[in-house]
Amino acid sequence: MAIEKGQAHRPGAFKQSNKEHKHGRHRSKGSISIATKGKVSLKALSKRNKRELNRDQRRHQSTQLRQKKREEVLAKKRSLGGMDMAPIFVTVLPLNKEFDPTTALSILTQCDEEIIAKRTSTGVTHLCLNRFKKKYSFVVPSRDKDLDILDTLKVSDTVLFLLSSVCAIDDIEEIIDKWGNNILMSALAQGLPTPVVVLTDLESIAPKKRNEFKQAVQKIISRVLPDEKIMTLDKNVEGINILRKIGEQKRKSVLYRDRRPYIYGEELDYCPDNEGTLGTLKITGYLKGTTLSVNQLVHIPGLGDFQMSQIDAPNDPNKSTKNRGDSNEMQLASGYKILERSDPSKQETLDSENIPDPMDAEQTWPNEDDYEMAEKEQLKKVKKVPKGWSDYQAAWIPDDDAEFQINNGSESEEDEEVSEDEYMDALSEEKSEYSDAENGEQEFDTVTESEVAVNDDKYDQQMDMSAEQEDLRKLKEAKSDLAFPDEIDTPIDTPARVRFQKYRGLESFRSSPWDPKENLPSDYARIFQFQNFDRTKKRILKEEETKSGALPGWYITVHVKNVSQLMWEAFQKTESPTVLIGLFPHEHKMSVLNTVLKRTQNYGFPIKSKEKVIIQCGFRRFIVNPVFSQHTNGQKHKFERFFQPNSTTVATFYAPIQFPPAPVLCYKEVGERLVLVATGNLLSCNPDRLIIKRIVLSGHPYKIYKRSAVIRFMFFNREDIIYFKPCKLKTKMGRIGHIKEPLGTHGHMKCVFDGQLKSQDTVTLNLFKRIFPKWTYENMLVNCLNNELMED
Repeated sequence: MAIEKGQAHRPGAFKQSNKEHKHGRHRSKGSISIATKGKVSLKALSKRNKRELNRDQRRHQSTQLRQKKREEVLAKKRSLGGMDMAPIFVTVLPLNKEFDPTTALSILTQCDEEIIAKRTSTGVTHLCLNRFKKKYSFVVPSRDKDLDILDTLKVSDTVLFLLSSVCAIDDIEEIIDKWGNNILMSALAQGLPTPVVVLTDLESIAPKKRNEFKQAVQKIISRVLPDEKIMTLDKNVEGINILRKIGEQKRKSVLYRDRRPYIYGEELDYCPDNEGTLGTLKITGYLKGTTLSVNQLVHIPGLGDFQMSQIDAPNDPNKSTKNRGDSNEMQLASGYKILERSDPSKQETLDSENIPDPMDAEQTWPNEDDYEMAEKEQLKKVKKVPKGWSDYQAAWIPDDDAEFQINNGSESEEDEEVSEDEYMDALSEEKSEYSDAENGEQEFDTVTESEVAVNDDKYDQQMDMSAEQEDLRKLKEAKSDLAFPDEIDTPIDTPARVRFQKYRGLESFRSSPWDPKENLPSDYARIFQFQNFDRTKKRILKEEETKSGALPGWYITVHVKNVSQLMWEAFQKTESPTVLIGLFPHEHKMSVLNTVLKRTQNYGFPIKSKEKVIIQCGFRRFIVNPVFSQHTNGQKHKFERFFQPNSTTVATFYAPIQFPPAPVLCYKEVGERLVLVATGNLLSCNPDRLIIKRIVLSGHPYKIYKRSAVIRFMFFNREDIIYFKPCKLKTKMGRIGHIKEPLGTHGHMKCVFDGQLKSQDTVTLNLFKRIFPKWTYENMLVNCLNNELMED
């Protein structure tokens, strides 16, 4: 039957649509416009906005960039060491403590007939060499004070490492002794300036063996400084070559130093005030780094932070006589010019701590329940009073043990800050000391004087037995922490809900929320915190580029006011170098610093958290008791009880603010010397870093069923089980469960797990508490610690 006209088939929802055949022909403009329907191609749009350059434009652009970089390098090189510029500051440092560097310095000062040498009162030797049109300043720091060497290296442009062939005649490895190796490692961790390695006394080696000897020394140096080539210094010609290399080599940038203004004090003058207790310290030297403003604060290692009153520009005594009258616009015939005076309205204050208002807090009044609880907790005491006296009259009778109760009250408050394991350690230490005393008495009664050798007596007299016992106890604790991390025993005589009342359970350590502003200590009211630390740092660095003041390269005198006369006299006796460093805004205010530290090989014992160490962070050096935590991602970081050898951790402590990057060196006082125990860098200045202490309560299966088990020895009473019932349980073999109900009254409980337990498995319950550092910051001034030696 034929289909009627005007009627067409209507496809349904299940119509099959076949693929079109791609014939490979070009589409017409009409079909393209229908497909796009006015849309603009993404490629065409981005290509038009990219503004691509042709070949000639690209070649011209690369030439301009190359020329700009070359001009920047040349300007940086010409800004140092020229006849009208600041001299190149060189620290002469031997890598063997027995080697005297004065002989090498004398060769450099006499290597050319036209060389002009001058020496200042602070021991700086200035050289002016017309052959190269360069100026040099050489300083030889004392080898008996390692911290002074590090302070000198902070402001040095070049360090001249000296090696002596005489020290390595018997053993080639002795060319760098233990002292030199420690200094080299500290300098590398602190930020090493441009190095030059020089080998002296090569003529003491037989001529046929000199080449082989030099190659062996080069191999030793390449372990630490792989890019440095050894130069020799025995003749005047070799001295000229060394001065040429110092003047022409590429400068190594030390970022934390170059961003700040700094001066090495070449001339010092102290003018006491009328009262005699304070005075003005005048520090004269060459300004380097960045611009120094008189309104900013300065830091002097060993003395502290100070304000400036004015900056002068005296005549440069080391300036070339040929260009003395026509190049420096700021110098006058009278001898000096006042560059800048301080403005009290713009000058930064020395306030380092925030003064909290005790009334600026939430006022919570006690209710009736609090009064009833306080009355129950108050101890009822029976007193002997005269007959007929009232309770009010009896309250005025003095107690015999009143002082004892007050002391107990203060100690209980301090005990809240002490960790749980320290409490158990104190008890065990008392028992060990008591047993040691008894053993000592028994040995004293039984051993006669004739039975003991004389050498053993002398050896025992030199030994500190208390320190030996302390090291042994610390090693045992560290090994126990490694084998059973964070595990502690539940006390039998104290309810667990009372003993661990400050702890909480978390569903997940990684993802469970924790408010960083919750239950902050009172010390947090004294510190400063930025709303956005990175943005503040970027703004301050940008402002430093446009500030006015004394420019780098000028020979200036800085007037540092309100310097204690007693402190200055003590500082002069140490004969330490005077180094002045300008501070950024806010860098004298206290906050919480977080530093990443890695252990060195100099000290093999574990360091306990909150143990006293000496920290050098950037240009500061101070004493703190840091708190250690894991260096991990995320918001919460697990507290570490020990800083184990061959490990990396984050140390948190209260200290003045510093803007990273900044190198960090950690020292520990061992006897009468300082040992470098860790190195690292500044991580952040963030008081909101969550350091979470974990404790693990363990229990053992008593009866095991298919999906449940009876657990014992985790708690010892029914109330504790009910209190910790919401917390999640884990086993060391990976099972997860929860407490269902207590069984009996002696700590047995029924627990449900996601699988059947094994008899050798251990059930654990994790509890967490936030840890804060202690406010033990102590600035390392001249009367704080005698900085003699780090390690012999």
